[in-house]
Amino acid sequence: MAKKIITQKITPNLWFNMQAEEAVNFYLTVFNNAGKGRVAYYTGTGKEIHGMDEGTVLTIEFELEGQTFLALNGGPHFKFNEAISFIINCKDQDEVDYYWNKLTEGGDEKAQICGWLKDKFGVSWQVSPTIIDDMLQDEDNSKKDRMMAALMKMKKLDIKQLQDAFDGK
Repeated sequence: MAKKIITQKITPNLWFNMQAEEAVNFYLTVFNNAGKGRVAYYTGTGKEIHGMDEGTVLTIEFELEGQTFLALNGGPHFKFNEAISFIINCKDQDEVDYYWNKLTEGGDEKAQICGWLKDKFGVSWQVSPTIIDDMLQDEDNSKKDRMMAALMKMKKLDIKQLQDAFDGK
């Protein structure tokens, strides 16, 4: 029996057309601290409503960096959009580059702006260096304004350029 991993009170549910298994397997290769939990399958009951064949994957529990998720094969009725995104807090440029490069593979290039991207499944991610949070807490608005002006021109965020802008270089 697969491990039950959903233990948190609120769990994000990601609605995929029919790529839940492919998406989960992909995310498990991107994140080091990741695991797959239980898989549930459609039965014959309700086929007239959901349209899924018996034995088709219904849901998959998975965990990325301590955050649990549920992936659902729900059909083509709903699509992801940027109103919901997942922030990956990165400690340095190597992490920014790693996650950006992995998650943009096959994704929507038009959706890449200011550290935001859409992966090949349409899920939105923000690949963000944690130093931005520190910069935004500075009392000097001119520093924050320079940093934000630089950030707004970027696709993938560049920590050195953001720091230089913040410092007035």
